[in-house]
Order: sequence, then C-alpha cells, then structure tokens
Amino acid sequence: MSKKVPVLAIVGFSNSGKTTLMEKLIAALTSEGLHVCSIKHSHHQPEMDTSGKDSFRHKQAGAAGSLLVGPEQLMLVQDVQPHATPQTLAGTFFPDADLVLAEGYASMPCAKIEVVRGARSSDLRCPIDELLAVATDIQGLDVVVPILDLNDTQEIAQFILEWLQSLATDARR
Repeated sequence: MSKKVPVLAIVGFSNSGKTTLMEKLIAALTSEGLHVCSIKHSHHQPEMDTSGKDSFRHKQAGAAGSLLVGPEQLMLVQDVQPHATPQTLAGTFFPDADLVLAEGYASMPCAKIEVVRGARSSDLRCPIDELLAVATDIQGLDVVVPILDLNDTQEIAQFILEWLQSLATDARR
C-alpha cells in the first residue's frame, strides 16, 4: 500500500505574498529535516521547454512525456489530465515527500492556509470552512480558524508541523 502524501495549499489573491511565504516555509521545513516538494499551479499554460531544442521537438512530435536529464537535475514535461488535483500530482511525482506545498489550487478540495496581506485586501478568497488557518499581517482579523502571523515563518512552520503530526496520529487510529 502506498503512502498518501500530505498536500497543503498556500492560497490567496494575486500579489498577496504566496510565493514569498512558500520560499520561507520550504527553507524552514527542510531545516527541520522534512523532505518537502512543491507544486505551482497556473491558470495559464506556461512555456515548458525551449522551442527548437531536442526535448521540445520530441514533445511536439507527439511524445506524451519528455524527460531532459542533466548532471544534477531533470525536467519532465508530461501531459496531464485537465484539472489534475494536487493530491494526484503529489502521489505521482513526489511519492517519497513528507509534505508537498502547493501554491494556488484555491478552488480544489485540499488542506489550505490562506495568505491575507493588508496592503492587498482584507477579504478571503476561499470559504472559511475550507481553511486550516489564515496567515495575515492584519491585526484583529475576525475569522473562526487559527490566525498566524504572516511575518513569523517559524510560527507558520510550527503550525504545519503540528498539522502533519495530527495526520500521522489519525492515520495510526
């Protein structure tokens, strides 16, 4: 039986600080010894390869997937089903991860922390019942989920570690 990879989406409006928070959380959580992977969701089709290069030509010729391998990294371009869930992608591509942080996926059913930056908006993008917590720099934001200080990466990382521990405890029951 394969292990179910925990996926946590960092969601919020554009320019709310999701990418900055993701970078800080990846560094904090990997320093705790976790094997963390990430998925970045885009509503637009990004350019996945360089036009004219061999791997690009393979994909253009009809390959369902193309793997470009260098001395220390690889790049995979593979067809996916439209609206593939972050859980499916995590299980397929990162089965050995302790945690997959997904940036975006606000409309997908998965665990979420929403970033609310006062300079951007005080509104939530997601319904409150879909959120584990809100990471914000707004004092006194009135929500019924835990409020985490957006500027305190260690506090947010600790919340995530406790959430992972609760998943592990539930799995043993």
